Amino acid sequence: MSCPTDLATPSTPNTVARLARRRLPRAAAFAAISAVFVLFLAASAAPSPLYVVYQAEWNFSAITLTGVFAVYVLGLLGSLLVFGALSDHVGRRPVLGAAVALESVALVLFLVAGDVAVLAVARVLQGVATGAAMTTFSATLIDLDPPHAPGRAGLVNSIAPVGGLAVGALATGALVQYAPAPTHLVYGILLAGLAVGALAIVLAPETSTRRPGARASLRPQVSIPARLRAPVWALTPVLIASWALGGLYLSLGPSVAASLFGLHSHLVGGFVVTLLCATGALTSFAVRRRSPRSLLPTADLLLALGMVISLVGVDQREASLAAAGTVIAGVGFGAAALGCFGTLARLAEPHERGELFAAAYVISYLAFSIPAVIAGLSATTFGLHATVLVYGSIVIALSLIAYAAQHVLAQRPTTSLN
Repeated sequence: MSCPTDLATPSTPNTVARLARRRLPRAAAFAAISAVFVLFLAASAAPSPLYVVYQAEWNFSAITLTGVFAVYVLGLLGSLLVFGALSDHVGRRPVLGAAVALESVALVLFLVAGDVAVLAVARVLQGVATGAAMTTFSATLIDLDPPHAPGRAGLVNSIAPVGGLAVGALATGALVQYAPAPTHLVYGILLAGLAVGALAIVLAPETSTRRPGARASLRPQVSIPARLRAPVWALTPVLIASWALGGLYLSLGPSVAASLFGLHSHLVGGFVVTLLCATGALTSFAVRRRSPRSLLPTADLLLALGMVISLVGVDQREASLAAAGTVIAGVGFGAAALGCFGTLARLAEPHERGELFAAAYVISYLAFSIPAVIAGLSATTFGLHATVLVYGSIVIALSLIAYAAQHVLAQRPTTSLN
């Protein structure tokens, strides 16, 4: 008895072709891309709580650990410089698809890693994939910004990075503390999530038309459209202050919890990062209807105040006081993220979005990485306590400089951050 010819089996080649031709509705695509964006940043945070496990298993120094952190950032920054504007020329989906593929390779390397060399290669590849993906995710979300809720893309662009870091750090810390195979399980879960994410990208509509200049866009550069330079430079002090704070917590936070407060649980180590980032994400959502002009000065003051309280807690070995300061700083972190990325989302034209967000992320990750690498090296020479106090004092100074800059800019009617 023969089967009807229109009942093709799932294994036929035409099934894949038909699937590729189907597209998600705009609202569903926006939600799917947002979820994959969070997943990417969660994956980037996952190795952080595992570093102490790797260090115990492979017996490498703190300087080597700093080097592993540094190569990730170098890969990410290099990717931002080279691939940041590529999706403006070849389309969003090809760049996102390539980023997912490279991220998958990195996660497989994490799964099989048996020494620092493989770990470092995995982190480099992960940095390249994350750098290419971040700017493209940001641009895609703005392209898909719901007409009935303008500004939602700016909100998600501010929440997704910090929210992803929070989820990745806390989930990995919990898995390391309570689940078997701590250096393997988390990467298997992330690979499964990426498989679903790849399907979402295949089904998402292409939101950027192809235009010439793809090869020229690969020249390493930080380029800001001339008409947007003044607003971007106005946001730069806030970006530097807030991301330098994030670098402190992601690089030294778990070590501070273990060495200075005696909290050796891997879950607590992940929670230190989550306390800052989750507070930031919730704050971005809570103040989503506020204008950037009102958010940014307040964010600067909260960053400084929270850091002051945290440093007092560190100096006095009072974990509860340090946690309270982290929450206050996290509120400033979230307000700064929404103020900055919400502004960029409103300002950029479709053909400028990849390029503009690449420049913003380069500024942010330079502020995130350079002080963190210096702090990692300093901690081995001068001690963790002294390093944290000096680093935190620099963050306070940067926050106050950003506040002064916002105050000056507010007096100039030609500079608008709304």
